[in-house]
Amino acid sequence: MAQQPHFLIIDGYPEKSRDQLQESGMKLAGDLFAAMLLQNLPQATYQIIFPGDPGVKFPNKTEMEEYQGILWTGCNLSLLDKDNPRVICQVEFAQLAYEVGVPSYGSCWALQIAAVAAGGEVKENPKGREMGMARKISLTDEARNHPMFTGRSTVFEAFISHDDEVTKLPPGGVRLAGNSFTNIQALAVEHKKGAFWATQYHPEYDLHEMARLIVARESKLVPMGFFKGHDELMQYVDDLETLFANPERKDLRWKLAIDDDVLCDRTRQNEFINWLEKLVLPKAG
Repeated sequence: MAQQPHFLIIDGYPEKSRDQLQESGMKLAGDLFAAMLLQNLPQATYQIIFPGDPGVKFPNKTEMEEYQGILWTGCNLSLLDKDNPRVICQVEFAQLAYEVGVPSYGSCWALQIAAVAAGGEVKENPKGREMGMARKISLTDEARNHPMFTGRSTVFEAFISHDDEVTKLPPGGVRLAGNSFTNIQALAVEHKKGAFWATQYHPEYDLHEMARLIVARESKLVPMGFFKGHDELMQYVDDLETLFANPERKDLRWKLAIDDDVLCDRTRQNEFINWLEKLVLPKAG
């Protein structure tokens, strides 16, 4: 194993969107992935880039050999915006990663990038926005023997926030999990020399980060009917924050229908940890 495996973290949020998240009290997406990486691999080093900003350059083929893995965060861009240069550059870099063979992992936007870059399709979910908790995610038959889901229960719940969904798998793509709201909640893609494991849900979030994201998205969530108004939203946020600080609170666990699927770091991050242990580190030397 390399003494200091090196990773590239791609935070696709544009600067204005990153500022909005920070103003709500949320950490930047790239920092959340960095924290999850170091929690599970303290000797790792990393570099974060922001391709949603003008003038940001991706590593070239030669420079990509420095990285043992690429981590892709969530993002509020849409792959339906096919003429947006901030979208195009990320798809093209994912295609390069497949070509070079550096393994990738990510959540939300990353799952959609993984599919589109290898020939899949993404559309707006006709059911609308899936937000907060993705309920009753179920493993597919393929997942039961896939290393990405070693140690995971067959039905679980996870943090989520998205409007679009993968509607067509690419060649080499395997659907590994889904629920009644989103058919593809996890996938693994083998394409050219590369592999990309991704989830629509967010293992990098915790209750605090989800609470702050709900604050950041208030202007969308109230009109969509998730909350009747500001006061109701803030009561829910306060309950999440209280349970985050006091995870033993049985009353809030019951009220919010939240358990160790999201409260336990090891359980919540299961697929990411498997990516490190089964796909990245064995190749790190």
